[in-house]
Amino acid sequence: MKVKLFFWGLICCGMAHAQQSLTPEVLRQLSSQGEATAAERALVNAIQSGSINKLTAVPNNPKEKDTWFSLEVNNSGITNQESSGRCWLFTGTNVLRQRAMKNLGIENFMFSHVYTFFYDQLEKSNLFLQGIIDTRKEDIDSQQVQWLMQNPLSDGGTYTGVADLVTKYGLVPKDVMPETYIANNTSEFDSHLKRKLREIAISIREKSEAGATTKQLEAYKVEQMKTVYRMLTMAYGEPVKEFTWAPKDKKGKYLSEPKKYTPLSFYKEICAPEEDLNQDYVMLMNDPSRPYNKVYEIDMDRHVYDGHNWLYVNLDIDDLSPIAIASLKDSVPMYFSCDVGKQLNRTTGLLAMDNYDYGSLFGTTFGMNKKQRIQTHDSGSSHAMTLVAVDLDKDGKPTKWKVENSWGEKYGYQGHLIMTDEWFREYMFRVVVNRKYCPQSVLDILKQKPVRLPAWDPMFQGED
Repeated sequence: MKVKLFFWGLICCGMAHAQQSLTPEVLRQLSSQGEATAAERALVNAIQSGSINKLTAVPNNPKEKDTWFSLEVNNSGITNQESSGRCWLFTGTNVLRQRAMKNLGIENFMFSHVYTFFYDQLEKSNLFLQGIIDTRKEDIDSQQVQWLMQNPLSDGGTYTGVADLVTKYGLVPKDVMPETYIANNTSEFDSHLKRKLREIAISIREKSEAGATTKQLEAYKVEQMKTVYRMLTMAYGEPVKEFTWAPKDKKGKYLSEPKKYTPLSFYKEICAPEEDLNQDYVMLMNDPSRPYNKVYEIDMDRHVYDGHNWLYVNLDIDDLSPIAIASLKDSVPMYFSCDVGKQLNRTTGLLAMDNYDYGSLFGTTFGMNKKQRIQTHDSGSSHAMTLVAVDLDKDGKPTKWKVENSWGEKYGYQGHLIMTDEWFREYMFRVVVNRKYCPQSVLDILKQKPVRLPAWDPMFQGED
C-alpha cells in the first residue's frame, strides 16, 4: 500500500507528468538537434516555398511512356464530372454506355447524369428523413442519430446506388436532359439542401415527442418532401418523363426514325439488360484489415430506402485480380474504386509506388502497409472509375492496369489513368463484376450470412 501511495504521490507532484506533456525540458530535447547545415537550410527553404510533389517527383520514370495493354476494352468519349462528387454515377453509367453503343451501332453516346442525379438526391433525402422517423425514439446524441444528422445526403455514392436508381427510374440520353451549372458545382446547393433536411428532421423529432404517430410523421415527411422536390427542380431541372429520340451519326444525321420513350423503356430497350444489375453482379473488396472470404453488409449506407445496402465479398488480392482479368478478356469493363490521390502524377496520369520520394525529402520513412493504413484512417476508397484494360506478362500475370476517368479528356493520359500492378495491390479497394466471371468458390462465399457493419465505418463512405 505504501508503494502505491508513493507512486501516486509522484504523479501528483508532476514527476511522471514530465514525459506526458510537452514541458520545457521535453521541448529542449526536441529542438536540440544541432546547427543546420547549408544543405539542410536550402532544403527547408525549398519545402516552405514550393510544392512537395514537385520536390519529391522521381525524374525520368520510364513507366510514364508505357501505354501498351494486351487486353483493352474499346471505349469512346471521356466524361467530366466537373466540381461534383458524382464519380460513382459517371462510372456506373460509363459501364452501361458500352452496352448501349453496341446495341445502337454508334461510336459515341452519353447518358444524362443530371437526370439520374436528381432522383439520387431525392431518394437520399427521403432515406434520411425516414431514417429520422425510424430512430425518433433514440436519444439525439446516439451514434446512429448523430451519423444521420451529419450525413443527411451527399453527392458521393456507390455501384448499388447506380443499380437501384437505374432499375427504378431508367436512363435518358444526355441531349434530352443536359447538365446544369449546379450539377457540375454541387457543394453550394448541397449545403442549403442539407440545412433544410436537418430542419425537417428536428421538426419530425419534436412532433414525435408531442405524440405524433408513425403514420402522421410519414404524412408530414411527404408534405415536406414537396419543398425538397421543388429545390431540386430549381437546381437540376424537372426530370424528363417522356421524350422522342433516335441515334445520329457524326454529322448529326438520324440513323433511324425517332421514337417516343419513357426513361424506363429507353433503358430496357437501349441497354437490353439480360441480367439484374443487383442480383447478377457482385462487389469484390480487398480490405486486409478484415478477414478474407467473408461477406459484409454496410447498414443504412445506400441511396434508396427500399433499395440495397452495400454487400461485398472480401478477397485476397491474388484471388480478386484473376476475376477482373476474366471480365476484361470478355471485353466487359468494370466499376472500380481506389485511393486515387496516393502517388498520383497528375500530369502523366500514372499511379506508381515510386512516383514520389517523400521519405528522402523529410529524412524519414513512410512504411505502413495497406492494413495499417486502413486501420489508422490513412487510406480508403475515395474515387470510382471504369476499369478498361490490363497488361499481362508471358505468364499471364498483370503488370499494369488502365481506368477510364471522369475528370475530362485533358486530364492524365487522354482522360485515363494508368497504374502499376504494385500500386493496384496497395490502393485498389473494390471492383464490381458479373457473377459469371467468379469461380464457384467465390459464389459459395456469397451464401454466408453477411457480417453487418455500421454505416459510419470509415472504409465505406461513398466515392466522389
